[in-house]
Amino acid sequence: MRNLVVTGVSTGIGLEILKLAIENGVHVFGSVRKPEDARRLTAEFGKESFSPLVFDVRDEKEVAKAASAVRKKLDGRTLFGLVNNAGAGLIGPLLHQPMEEIRTVVDTNVIGTLVVTRAFAPLLGADQVLQGQKGRIVNMSSLGGKFPQPFAVAYVASKHAIEGISGVMRIELNLYGIKVAVVGPASVATPIWDHAEQALGKYADTDYGEAFDRGVGSIVKSSRESGLKPRKVAETVWQALTASRPRLRYSPAAQPIREQFLPRMLPERLTNSLFAKGLGLQPEKLKPSGKGVG
Repeated sequence: MRNLVVTGVSTGIGLEILKLAIENGVHVFGSVRKPEDARRLTAEFGKESFSPLVFDVRDEKEVAKAASAVRKKLDGRTLFGLVNNAGAGLIGPLLHQPMEEIRTVVDTNVIGTLVVTRAFAPLLGADQVLQGQKGRIVNMSSLGGKFPQPFAVAYVASKHAIEGISGVMRIELNLYGIKVAVVGPASVATPIWDHAEQALGKYADTDYGEAFDRGVGSIVKSSRESGLKPRKVAETVWQALTASRPRLRYSPAAQPIREQFLPRMLPERLTNSLFAKGLGLQPEKLKPSGKGVG
């Protein structure tokens, strides 16, 4: 039986990757942060198909302990793959979002990916003592990994970093025959939008209050109603894991022309201007409200 490690499997995309892999006869080692999620998923999928790994991707000791446990269960064989899916998406205007939130997003999405990859790369084939085919790595990026999205500075920074990190991994891990792919979906209908919705009104006493609520409210609504289904993203991840010659980057989208093609084709100055105009982020729109920084 093939074995796959997926981080962040409690909900959303990670959960769908878990389900799809099990449907295809793969045993999944899935990471969660809460013991209750580990118990819930084990009861749902059974110990033969699922082994929970309880850790925060930012915690090197916890991740190393989990990798050691997986190594013992593999009994001298390599992993089929590693999907770095766990992530955080806290949002807010750059000038006002708490630095603690920004650090949480960057540490989880960037440092967490590095920590997990370093811990599990030996099991993908970097440890040449292990027997079996070399495993693959799939790193989860997003549309924000290529294009700026207002009020998501930490998330965009982290996903741009994932794009660059993946390129470095691809070159360095080629030494061991480990392939690396990026999956960067457009809007996806996942529980992450619940957290975004909770931020509405949070910055009402700043110059960005109206624009923030308008922009976030709009994207939450459209993502829930017409965003890509998590299952479709999981299918793309599976393609990246199993294709004989995987692409370097996959860009699934519910509306590919509008969400993926047009942003690439339009001049960046124009897309920035359209965002600013649509949200009312223009100097002439600024009211002397005394809600500036400080």
